[in-house]
Amino acid sequence: MCRWNWQCCYPLSSTRPHGFWCTCQTHIGVILMTSHARIVDIEYELPVHSLDNETLAREFPEWDVDKIFAKTGIGERHIIDKNETASDLAYRACEKLFLKGDIQRDEIDALIYCTQSPDYVLPATACILQHRLQLPTTCAAFDFNQGCSGFIYGLGIAKGLIESGQCKNVLLVTAETYSRYIHPQDKSVRTLFGDAAAVTLLRATEGGPFLDRFRYGSDGSGAENLIVPIGGARRPSAENIEPPAYGDESGNVRTDANLYMNGPAIFEFSMKRVPQLFASLFDDEVGVSDVDLFVFHQANHFMLDALRRRLKLPAEKFVSAFQHCGNTVSCTIPIALKESMDKGVLKPGDRVAVVGFGVGYSWGACVICW
Repeated sequence: MCRWNWQCCYPLSSTRPHGFWCTCQTHIGVILMTSHARIVDIEYELPVHSLDNETLAREFPEWDVDKIFAKTGIGERHIIDKNETASDLAYRACEKLFLKGDIQRDEIDALIYCTQSPDYVLPATACILQHRLQLPTTCAAFDFNQGCSGFIYGLGIAKGLIESGQCKNVLLVTAETYSRYIHPQDKSVRTLFGDAAAVTLLRATEGGPFLDRFRYGSDGSGAENLIVPIGGARRPSAENIEPPAYGDESGNVRTDANLYMNGPAIFEFSMKRVPQLFASLFDDEVGVSDVDLFVFHQANHFMLDALRRRLKLPAEKFVSAFQHCGNTVSCTIPIALKESMDKGVLKPGDRVAVVGFGVGYSWGACVICW
């Protein structure tokens, strides 16, 4: 308690016996907050149907299999069925987690749902998922709209809920189905993106693993470089009216209701912002050499290899986990973490730097003490 006058300090709540509120004149505030958030487990779900490079090469004869793989590093990407949504994938990922028996449904205090593919304009898909998963009605459930940096932002929100004493167990769910936004004749993005959902269980703990050193950033001046122009309140979609299609100089076809990505602009943004973001994580207390594993947003081989070389990171510590599923947006980092756990590459006691960046523009990073 307060080292100046402990009699002025009172417990925050019965659920946070190690946190105290100081009411004296010299240092009003919360002190001795020892409980912190940790990642307990991760599960993910991919759609059954996969789109491999052989199929794409048949559709786009000017691209052979080797050319597609050399450019993207992706061998296949999974595509959701026309009758499914991102929340269906999310539901199955969560059920995998509950089947393990490490957490009971009635213990969940909050469900955070990160997606840019909601079931409806309203209500929040998280509320639908809460009901479908039979979570208690005392469980907070809300969506937030974020893309490639979404997992980092979600970790930060979960950390805040847990370390403020509001929650003990939080489900962070990321789910994305960009395939719904992609024109079938736009090979520039069709070769990159896959659909997926991931769930991360975070829990309050006293000591041991924790989340640290969060850094965030945004620059909306780049919004038009990765965008679905039609469908929101700014440019509503007209029911039963297909917007006109147009082509670009590379022969890709899309409409304004489809995903558009300015690849060179996204690459330039990433090469500028990510090194700055990465450098901000480290100081005299924790340096790059203290990190055991680097898990970046799994965009594609070309971009990740360029970033790794720019940052001079050792290949053996740099995770690559997109070959079998493509760029799954906010799901890439939890999928990479889960696969690293399963392979024994990520072990208890390891320090992991995770970095997300992309649509928005938005970026975020943190250090996870595993």
